[in-house]
Amino acid sequence: MRRPKGIKTKKSVSKRFKITATGKVMSRHAGKRHLLSGKSSKRRRRLGEAKLVHPTDVYRITACLPFSH
Repeated sequence: MRRPKGIKTKKSVSKRFKITATGKVMSRHAGKRHLLSGKSSKRRRRLGEAKLVHPTDVYRITACLPFSH
């Protein structure tokens, strides 16, 4: 199937999400920018890890990243 001309990657989406080799979509947790002193060290550690995006959102994200899958 040919890809239509002029299709572009949504750069804001490409900076926020990564697609793994198996096609899963990964993102970062929110809440690790500031006000960290009020959060426990366990919570801060957990926020540092990447997470899988919920399956209901995967289609919209991959539609914005046409050259990554």
